[in-house]
Amino acid sequence: KSSKREWKPLEDHSCTDVPWLLLFILFCVGMGFICGFSIATGAAARLLSGYDSYGNICGQKNVKVEGILNSGLDLTHKKYVFFLDPCNIDLVHQRIKSLALCVSACPRKELKTLADIQKFAETNGSTLCSYELQPSEYTTDPRATKLCPKYPVPESAPIPFFHRCAPVNISCYAKFAEALITFVSDSSVLHRLISGVMTSKEIIMGLCLLSLVLSMILMVIIRYISRVLVWILTILVILGSLGGTGVLWWLYAKQRTSASAIETQIAKDNLQALLIYAISATVFTVILFLIMLIMRKRVALTIALFHVAGKVFIHLPLLVFQPFWTFFVLILFWTYWITVLLFLGTTG
Repeated sequence: KSSKREWKPLEDHSCTDVPWLLLFILFCVGMGFICGFSIATGAAARLLSGYDSYGNICGQKNVKVEGILNSGLDLTHKKYVFFLDPCNIDLVHQRIKSLALCVSACPRKELKTLADIQKFAETNGSTLCSYELQPSEYTTDPRATKLCPKYPVPESAPIPFFHRCAPVNISCYAKFAEALITFVSDSSVLHRLISGVMTSKEIIMGLCLLSLVLSMILMVIIRYISRVLVWILTILVILGSLGGTGVLWWLYAKQRTSASAIETQIAKDNLQALLIYAISATVFTVILFLIMLIMRKRVALTIALFHVAGKVFIHLPLLVFQPFWTFFVLILFWTYWITVLLFLGTTG
């Protein structure tokens, strides 16, 4: 007589893999040490509050550094970073090529002359010229042409949470965009990659949306056709692998015949990429067939698992949103570690 196996929850729970648990705990301790080290030794204030060209952090009292001019200043009331020439970007070193100062207020209107800069300092108490110049010397000292901002000074507003005076005029950002386009154009590989993605962006977005819709539909109907679904998926995977491999080899043969007429770097790269994709698809298809031959007797177990999974989705419908919750948690996780990375970048 064949007895049906009775399934019930385990009464006694215990750790099944203690060595790996200990290794995971050591991993968490190590990550915590890195996080703590970055926060303890990193200059987070330099990221948030900003700093001037002399090493002073804006909005606080600084310590004098020997040999550095204008360091160690009390800038408690000067909380904003102001660039004398904010639109002058150094593309090679990826920074703003300008003297940076800490000021008490950003110029909220355009200042066209040194007299306007002087009046702004006297009215608002915000000195936009270097620290060694007094506001009364802006129009008389010959050094003002080098130590004062390039005029006309554009209207600017502080960036929230980061205390940087950013120009309001969009023409300044056009220079940043032009520099970025120049950087992308100089990198031929990056240029081809971006152009390829932009050319196929509709197809990529469409396939992502299609996969999401099909996944949702599959989770809904999995309960009703669990027995047939396994065989349908198996046949579809086999046909998809064969069809995909055949299409890749056909595209490679077609591209190879036409590449002889057009000898360009892009054509060579496409031909090489198609060859790699076709070989990879062939290897994947062969391995998939071998696995299916070996595991063909486990189809009954797979059908039972699908049937149980269907019941789970019926009783726990909110489980459908689990991938979105996981994605949200991953976004928070990456935000956390990017913050730690920024702290590490300020430790020197």
